[in-house]
Amino acid sequence: RLRAGFICCFEFYRTAIYWFENFRMGHWPDLYSDSQFPSDSVSLDQFFRQITPNTGGFAPEVIANAMSAVFDKVGSGILVTHSQGGGPSWLTAIKNSHVKAVAAYEPGSDFVFPEDEVPAPIKCNDSYGVLEAKPVKADAFAARTRIPIIIYYGDNIPTKPCCNCAKDHWRVRLEMAKNFVACINRHGGKAQLVVLPEIGIKGNSHFLFAEKNNVELADLLNKWLEKYLPVLISAE
Repeated sequence: RLRAGFICCFEFYRTAIYWFENFRMGHWPDLYSDSQFPSDSVSLDQFFRQITPNTGGFAPEVIANAMSAVFDKVGSGILVTHSQGGGPSWLTAIKNSHVKAVAAYEPGSDFVFPEDEVPAPIKCNDSYGVLEAKPVKADAFAARTRIPIIIYYGDNIPTKPCCNCAKDHWRVRLEMAKNFVACINRHGGKAQLVVLPEIGIKGNSHFLFAEKNNVELADLLNKWLEKYLPVLISAE
């Protein structure tokens, strides 16, 4: 995208407020009281400097094909994804057997299900209005059941519909992730969903891996890898 992130000050300010709240960092300009995001102005400034607008349509198949080509080149590996990258990761694992495991941080869309098991769309109080799952052939979905998968979600996600658009946006995504994990395991897979507050880790936003407790979260992932790496290596 080269310099696509170099946007004008007004547009930057307006979108900054939106993303600050949509990614559950707090209510602009205040972080949540228990936030794990660094509270100094320099950290927030550096965070906003990473924002890059979409410069074209989102094409999961194109992304998955590109990632599959990467795995063809480098060989076996573990695919770690974040947010909108979650959808293409499921497709990449279907396309390429070199993907030996997937660790997804707060996947936001394009959860895949067997054609005859697609859950009903989930209504949401956000600009999208609804979250829909994606159907795939049964044999393609079976590829998801042959590898371990772990999904992490942070804090401040409600369990019931609410009027806060940002929070409700993530409520339905977490609900769909639960359906996704349950479906994989129902078909004999090894999928796990970790909601951090449920294991005593609070205050993380959508960017949980980049916050003050990132070492603690890295340790969680490392323990999961230690559990499955010997199995993955022996299968090579």
